Amino acid sequence: MASGKLKKVLAITLLLVLAAGIRPVAVGALTQQSGSVGVQGKVSAPPPSQAATIDVPRNGQSFSSLPITVSGFCVNGTLVEIYKNNVFSGAAQCQNGSYRLQIDLFDGRNDLVAREYDDLNQAGPPSATVTVTFSSLLPSIGPRISLTSQYSKRGANPGSILNWPVTLSGGSGPYAISIDWGDKSNQDLMSQQAPGGLNLHHTYAQAGIFNVLVKASDNNANLAFLQLVGIGNGPIQQAAKNVSGSIVTNEKTKIAWLPIIVLFILVFVAYWIGQKHQLEAIRRRFRTGEETT
Repeated sequence: MASGKLKKVLAITLLLVLAAGIRPVAVGALTQQSGSVGVQGKVSAPPPSQAATIDVPRNGQSFSSLPITVSGFCVNGTLVEIYKNNVFSGAAQCQNGSYRLQIDLFDGRNDLVAREYDDLNQAGPPSATVTVTFSSLLPSIGPRISLTSQYSKRGANPGSILNWPVTLSGGSGPYAISIDWGDKSNQDLMSQQAPGGLNLHHTYAQAGIFNVLVKASDNNANLAFLQLVGIGNGPIQQAAKNVSGSIVTNEKTKIAWLPIIVLFILVFVAYWIGQKHQLEAIRRRFRTGEETT
C-alpha cells in the first residue's frame, strides 16, 4: 500500500516537473559553410522562413566610388550573404535582427540579393532584388579587379592556424592586398603579381565571431573589397561590442540554475512524503497487532 502511494507521489512529482517547463536543452555552435567551424551539438530545426531585406542601398541608386554599404533586416543569428549578379560578394552575421557589410561592385548594372543561412546551413528565401549601377572614375582595362571565396564563414580553434582561400581576378598587376581579421591584431599585408588564388591564414587568440575585411588594389588604384565572417571556436568568455569590426557577439556561457534547484526541491519533497507514508504504515501495523493481542 505504501509503495503504491509512493508511486503516485513520484508520478505527481514528474507532472510538476513537466509543468514547470524543465526540458532537455541542446547546445549548438555555428557550422555555416566552412567545414572547419567546431561543432558542440546539433538540433534539428526548420530553415529560416523570413527573407532578409536590403534597405541600403535603395533600388536605382548610382555609385562612382567603392566600397558601398549594404544593410537590412534578417533573422537573428543567421549568416547573411550578399550576391551581385549571382556572384558571392560578402557576408555578415545577423545581430539583433539586422546586418551591415561593405562590398564592391561590377562596372555597370549590379543586381543585389541577400540570402540568409542558419547554423545547419539551411537557406531561407532570397530577398527582393535591388538594382544599382557603378561607374568608376579611375581608368580600367578589361574586367574590374574582384575578390571572392568559396567560404563565407570559416573557423579554427584558438591558437590553431585558420586557412582561407580567396580568389583574385580582373584588374592589372601588381596587386597590393591587406587583411583585417577583426580581432584588433595588426593587418596582414601582401603583394601579388598576377590574378589567381590567395592563401590567407591567421591565428585567433580567443573564441569569438569576427568581421574579416579583405582589400585589394591593382596597378591603376582600382579597389576590391570582400567582407567575411571568421570564427574562433569555443565558448565566448568575455563580452565585446562590434566597434570597427572587432568581436561581433557579446554572449557568455551561462548555466540555468533555477530548473535544477526546483527539481532538487521537488525530489526532496517527494522523498520526504514517501518516507512519511512508510512510517505511518508501520505504525498502523503495530497498532493492528496490539489490538489483536
